[in-house]
Amino acid sequence: MLFNYIKIAWKVLLRHPFYTFITLFGITLTLTVLMVITSFIDHLVGSHYPEYKRDRSLYIMNIALRDSARTSMNGGPVSYSFIKEHLKSLKTPEKVGFSTMINSANSYLNGKRIKVSTKFCDATFWEVTDYEFLEGKPFNEQNIANGEHVVVITDAMKKQYFEDETASAIGKSIEVDNEKFRVIGVVKSAPVTRIMTFSDVFFPYNLPKSNYQSKGLQGNFTAIILAKNKSDFKVIQDEFDASVRRIPLPIMSWGNRFDIIDIKAQTYVDTFLYGFLRDGQEIFLYVGVFLIVLMLMGLPAINLVNLNVSRIMERASEIGIRKAFGAPSSSLAWQFIIENIFITMIGGSFALILTLIIISIFNDSGLILHADLSINFSVFGVSLLVCLIFGLLSGVVPAIRMSKMKVIDALKSS
Repeated sequence: MLFNYIKIAWKVLLRHPFYTFITLFGITLTLTVLMVITSFIDHLVGSHYPEYKRDRSLYIMNIALRDSARTSMNGGPVSYSFIKEHLKSLKTPEKVGFSTMINSANSYLNGKRIKVSTKFCDATFWEVTDYEFLEGKPFNEQNIANGEHVVVITDAMKKQYFEDETASAIGKSIEVDNEKFRVIGVVKSAPVTRIMTFSDVFFPYNLPKSNYQSKGLQGNFTAIILAKNKSDFKVIQDEFDASVRRIPLPIMSWGNRFDIIDIKAQTYVDTFLYGFLRDGQEIFLYVGVFLIVLMLMGLPAINLVNLNVSRIMERASEIGIRKAFGAPSSSLAWQFIIENIFITMIGGSFALILTLIIISIFNDSGLILHADLSINFSVFGVSLLVCLIFGLLSGVVPAIRMSKMKVIDALKSS
């Protein structure tokens, strides 16, 4: 029966090329937009290179100091001393790695200035992330303890700095901010959107320009807490909160008194959305996302309902004849629903191809440095589900309406 419905649907597509084009165009355009947006969101918050362990990682990005009335606030990244006392001392996590925020520096080659992004990080940073080393290896605790001027650079930095791309960069010198460093590793570049890990050059954290010796709670560092299992998140968060509660209050900073410390160990998604989720504003975020999705799916679905009603009205004689020979309304309804889902899946296939082309062009455009947007299985699954929902939304109403048409009315309309 299903195969017969699909054969009928194919015949209908060929019989009305104009309606077919309009329907497929609307489905393809809508699903392409949805799939590109989904791919971009997945690119921002999903577990991708070099942060494949996001599913079992908690992040420390900002600490906010507030007064008792919550009228003033001083926020920013944390200090090295805060990480050492309140993060490195945690017992539950598997590992805790840290690095600075993205900094800017100047490098010079043959008198030409090259602007580079830099990070200062510890040896564990390379263990909580998943950088692919194309050459050499990361600096270790011994390199840091010895105060060695060593660096890890990206393949893009190597290509930009060294004339011979094919030769190994290991052991060569690179000059950054008028200081020379020895290259000990080359990694594959990460997209600039991954702010916890992106950089062109990675230095040991204890070099002077990292300001790691500054006192207080605030500084220029962020941290990644790697849990043994995702189920340990609650224990780690409770242990971290207990450690923070031991900080003496109030805190005097820049002539202001702060009575509240606001800092959380959160998943990457929660950290990414923290600016929206604080102070009970999450309801507005979720409502906004829901309305956008409803608009993207609902408006085209309404238009397609009208198109489908017009298309099915032309088949009134077919409906009347089948009902006259005893075809039940449910059978007719399922035929139209399956036909519409079939058409929607064809539009979804076109949308998938178009999305792959758009993503490829976007990745090569350089609009996002080292972008790696893709359609993975989860994104494709969401898109496929959207296709099915879209087919049902635009097919159920006309299907039910036409299946309930009286035989005499159907024959008259022909």
